[in-house]
Amino acid sequence: MATPKKGSSVTPHRVLLASAAGLASVFLLAACGSSNDNASGTSPVASAPATTAAADPTTSAPAASAPADGGNSGSGQSATTTLVTAKAMTGVGDVVTDEKGRALYRYDKDRPNPSRWTCTGDCVKTWIPVIVPDSVRTAGVRKTLLGTVHRDGQKQLTLGGWPLYRYAGDTAAGQLNGQGKDGQWYAVTPSGDKATGTG
Repeated sequence: MATPKKGSSVTPHRVLLASAAGLASVFLLAACGSSNDNASGTSPVASAPATTAAADPTTSAPAASAPADGGNSGSGQSATTTLVTAKAMTGVGDVVTDEKGRALYRYDKDRPNPSRWTCTGDCVKTWIPVIVPDSVRTAGVRKTLLGTVHRDGQKQLTLGGWPLYRYAGDTAAGQLNGQGKDGQWYAVTPSGDKATGTG
């Protein structure tokens, strides 16, 4: 029987060790790759844009409706109107009101031609700009006297060129609590003039 050469059994042993080391490396690399995939899927950075995008439609709605009261938070009155009408009021004669019968006012510091408003800041918390859509119905008021002036991306109603307002102190139809206020605020007549009298 032939005697095996010295070192002939080492070669299979080395191959076996090398194979085992290679397999261990493959398993370790696969495990690392799997761990990295899961980590990136749960990253807060990856989920933040989706949360922000989902929030955008819901947060934009209040921003669109906020200007409807002319910046007057807490008054409980909407400044939007779709109808202006002439109404006789005791002590002052005919004045212009909105669809709820609330008097509309003009401000002596404003300018009619061209229409220019000067009531801003805290002023609009008391004197609420009358915001209108593209068309307004009228009754007893000449439509040719009506117009609009741009205000913060919306349209404020004008009559005879004078920007119109509601008074926060009028809480019901037919009231004229703002008449002659500070010697500068007056209910507006159907011709755009300021009403006289005390109401």
